[in-house]
Amino acid sequence: MPVAKALPPAYTLRAGLANLAAMATILLKVSQLTKSYGARRAVDAVSFLVQAGQTVGLIGPNGAGKSSTVSMICGLLRPDAGSVELDGVVVTRGRSDAKRKIGFVPQDLALYDDLSARENLKLFAALYGIRGAELTRRCDQVLELVNLADRAGDKPATFSGGMKRRLNIAAALMHDPQLLILDEPTVGVDPQSRNAIFDTLEQLKQMGRSLIYTSHYMEEVERLADHIVIIDHGKVLADESPAALYRRLPAQAALRVELGQAAPAALTDGIRALPGVNSLRSEAATLEIQLASGDDALPVMLYLERQGCRPLHFATVQTKLEDIFLNLTGRSLRD
Repeated sequence: MPVAKALPPAYTLRAGLANLAAMATILLKVSQLTKSYGARRAVDAVSFLVQAGQTVGLIGPNGAGKSSTVSMICGLLRPDAGSVELDGVVVTRGRSDAKRKIGFVPQDLALYDDLSARENLKLFAALYGIRGAELTRRCDQVLELVNLADRAGDKPATFSGGMKRRLNIAAALMHDPQLLILDEPTVGVDPQSRNAIFDTLEQLKQMGRSLIYTSHYMEEVERLADHIVIIDHGKVLADESPAALYRRLPAQAALRVELGQAAPAALTDGIRALPGVNSLRSEAATLEIQLASGDDALPVMLYLERQGCRPLHFATVQTKLEDIFLNLTGRSLRD
């Protein structure tokens, strides 16, 4: 599979400077969006902003209200209350100038298997009135961007799942939108295809595009997002930068220690009393020690050595987005 082409250093520098200047500009404003289905309120006064050039990770458990929120942002679903403004223009159902500035990549593939990749793109471009030399240019650009230029004449029926996902993204880019919304774009794809999709999205970020990215994979959001919005039961639980979210948990790191036998109470009490230790959980012969920072792991290990304990195995673990997500939304299974 072809490797994504690196942007020229001069272009990358110009794009980076442009992004810094654009970050103060609000592109999307979501205000008090509310939607109910019968007696169930799926979206409850959801508000957040997307700045120009920013990637926002929108995450939440199943049934949290993500899909309804995204559908209202795109103008596909009418809100019961609240509004969506893109570049100062209210997004409404039906045809509107604001909706033309949005590209939407749905979780379900929106492709025609009996048309070639290029013909699929021409069909989507026709919805926006793109034709002639501009149509040819846009097809070439987006196929190159998603690394499918060499398969332009082939039908999606012959593509792998990852290639179909990338063509799905290409279709949403044909009209050169300012905001690209991706709903679970890596579902069912292999690791190589996921990396190819990430490469494409990171190039779009360098080009100054704004993205909203929904995913159940926390590591994807950690890699891509400049800002994270967590929703659950239709409400916004967090609307912050990744760094601010990490500070929400008292422990910024953890130490997992496997001993040869269950730890006596005197040993665990001594560890809890050490500076930098926020909490300790003992299960069988394993200690889970929550630390204020990774630097606090060494004093714990020195203390164990002084007590005559020789761990069979130990590992430090940094706080991850998944830890914060579970801390805010709970650990119970959602169907």
